[in-house]
Amino acid sequence: MLLPNLAIALEFKSVAVSKAILYDAPSSVAKKLFLLSQNYPVEVVVNLGDWLKVRDAQGSLSWVEAKQLSNKRTVMVTVNQAEIRQAADTDSNLMATVEKDVVLEVLDTKLTNGWLKVKHRDGVVGYMLVSSSWGFQ
Repeated sequence: MLLPNLAIALEFKSVAVSKAILYDAPSSVAKKLFLLSQNYPVEVVVNLGDWLKVRDAQGSLSWVEAKQLSNKRTVMVTVNQAEIRQAADTDSNLMATVEKDVVLEVLDTKLTNGWLKVKHRDGVVGYMLVSSSWGFQ
């Protein structure tokens, strides 16, 4: 029996608390693996209601309490330097250059020719190539 082609949408969330504890199993008595900082993006792989299995930008899988995450969309820069431009165009004014592993807030979930509208924590708003980030795909 052939299965129909299914489109699976990736679900991304971000850490809502100052430090989220990640575990090796869906329980607060499980082994604590590490902490993620506020606004760090994660991909939800499994949803058990109160617990979510998530993938981080390095590809590691772990469990986190759902209440520690929010629907706020953020991305992490994955290249050595990413440019934030005034418009979704390489010829537009350069607003800022951000280093690898910097987290940016996503202001619009609709891409513009491969560009994502983002905001830096210092207030700079502009467009960055989505290929320079993780957490949006």
